[in-house]
Amino acid sequence: MRLTVAGICLAFFICFSSVHAQNARLKPGFDKAEYRELLKITAMQVDANKPGPILPPDHYKMIYRSPVVGLDNRWDLWYAGKGIAVISIRGTTANQISWLENLYAAMVPAAGTIKLSDDFIFNYQLAQNARAAVHVGWLIGMAFLSRDVLPKIDSLYKAGIKQYIILGHSQGGAIAFLLTAYLENQRAIHRLPQDIRLKTYSSAAPKPGNLYFSYDYESLTMGGWGLTVVNTADWVPETPVSVQTLDDFNIVNPFADISPMIKKQKFPKNIALRYAYNRLKNASSRARRRYEKYLGRTIEGLLKKSLSGYEPPSYANSFNYIRCGQFTVLQADTAYYQKYPDDKNRIFIHHGILPYLYLTDRLPE
Repeated sequence: MRLTVAGICLAFFICFSSVHAQNARLKPGFDKAEYRELLKITAMQVDANKPGPILPPDHYKMIYRSPVVGLDNRWDLWYAGKGIAVISIRGTTANQISWLENLYAAMVPAAGTIKLSDDFIFNYQLAQNARAAVHVGWLIGMAFLSRDVLPKIDSLYKAGIKQYIILGHSQGGAIAFLLTAYLENQRAIHRLPQDIRLKTYSSAAPKPGNLYFSYDYESLTMGGWGLTVVNTADWVPETPVSVQTLDDFNIVNPFADISPMIKKQKFPKNIALRYAYNRLKNASSRARRRYEKYLGRTIEGLLKKSLSGYEPPSYANSFNYIRCGQFTVLQADTAYYQKYPDDKNRIFIHHGILPYLYLTDRLPE
């Protein structure tokens, strides 16, 4: 179902859908039944042709699977015959390059140009705010996927398909944030039609960027179109590690320059305040530089071996990762921990599809 067969399935789908495309309409906000189906689609990323502990979705069929690109990234296209397509983004795999994508956590501006290979220069805009910044590893993954996603959306649109759910779990959820922002900005410049509707579920997703990216993303998806679902026992949504410095505040803030206030204090209070202020300011700045060094420059050197022609960009002056989207919280309670007890030898026990399904099923209708 991957190359030739996938192309045949997609062509058949496009012909068939031109008649049957407008039978359903996406609704904003979290939908329990909808998310449950999407979790099943995510589970099929492992291998859609083999039965597993999770049954396939009840209403969707996979009609296309992309080739593996970028940093071991891949996406699937699913359809239910009701005018709504699902773009399902694969999460982290067992390959080292996929983990390096996660670890490549330096931030870059959310708009710019990046040379990813000898034949791929990616021009992108994910936010309007000039201070918005995003995770560079997931930006690279999204960029490679976008080269395949955009032409498929063009073809689907000609068949009358105008509604899309963008779906990802774990790393896939992080990329879903960025792909949504990219596609919404493509629509803003009329690269995509104005009547396309996107709805995003970022499931078990880590934090994709800084506060200013979060502001922009939540503005783009306002009204329930950009959903984030987290299990409170899952550590992955707590990552990447965040360091907030005084540089991360808005320009107008009381911390930018406290020298006048300190000068007004009497000796030796002014000396003590100056010492404390410098210690706090310098400690966070040093931490940010260290993270940039090890999760930026060090990892980029390793990635160059896999991305021929890659030219590392200039990094943003931030490591202030912030949670993003309209949240649906799956609360891990006593009953949950009896079924999925903490186990330090199983670090992903709370991160998989099964615990997310379990907690989803316990949500009220």
